Amino acid sequence: MEKILSRGLLALYLVILIWLVLFKLQYNILSVFNYHHRSLNLIPFAAPSIVNGSFGEMRDNVIIFIPFGLLLNVNFKKVGFSPKLVLILVFSLTCELIQFIFAIGAADITDLITNTVGGFLGLTLYGLSNKFINNKKLDRVINFVGILLLVLLLYIRIHILRLNY
Repeated sequence: MEKILSRGLLALYLVILIWLVLFKLQYNILSVFNYHHRSLNLIPFAAPSIVNGSFGEMRDNVIIFIPFGLLLNVNFKKVGFSPKLVLILVFSLTCELIQFIFAIGAADITDLITNTVGGFLGLTLYGLSNKFINNKKLDRVINFVGILLLVLLLYIRIHILRLNY
């Protein structure tokens, strides 16, 4: 049962992550395709917001990808650290390429780096925590917190929708 729960949580997390990264949490996904702005930044940490001293998006990218590393560790214990990190990197690269190809956002090397750093932190945090907390207990805590955050996200999105109408 716990395995089904953790796999389902990973699947839901990935759907929400794709919804966030590619579609900016829009309900009208087709409106995202009206951007018609193709942008590619291959110079790390050179975006205007970073140059002007705003690191909010970078921080958010790191935080948003931490659960990816945690959930990969919960679900795929027999897979080593490096393949999981490569999966996070490839997932982030794929999202950036999709943004560029379909002109639905700015493809940015900084996003790729910060997303991967977030996943790395999640993988590392799990490994460090696993030294002090029993494997099953740690997995239960991660699943519980994941479900709690999912419910909180849904509550906030529903509450925002009610305020807009």
